[in-house]
Amino acid sequence: MKPVMIISTYPDKKSISKIANEFVKNKITACINISKISSVYSWNGKVENSSEYLAIFKTVSQNKKLLKQKIKETHPYDVPEIAEIDVVSINTLYYNWLVESTN
Repeated sequence: MKPVMIISTYPDKKSISKIANEFVKNKITACINISKISSVYSWNGKVENSSEYLAIFKTVSQNKKLLKQKIKETHPYDVPEIAEIDVVSINTLYYNWLVESTN
């Protein structure tokens, strides 16, 4: 099994917190880091400046398809970011915990 990270942004803490707890409880992810960020982006022909929450979903390769599907199903945005980050290296103890937490 390979470690996988998926990132996405959410409009508020409530929307990500609810699904984060569900995903960890159901072992789709081992951990989700949530941080408040400022975003500048183009939307409907205008430049937008807003506060968002960045979520980093940590899981294993066997769960990534389900995770991406669940993010898409539960996401409040019309066009959610669902970007996969290749994990080139990870320390053994963390990897072992990741696998154990998602099985």
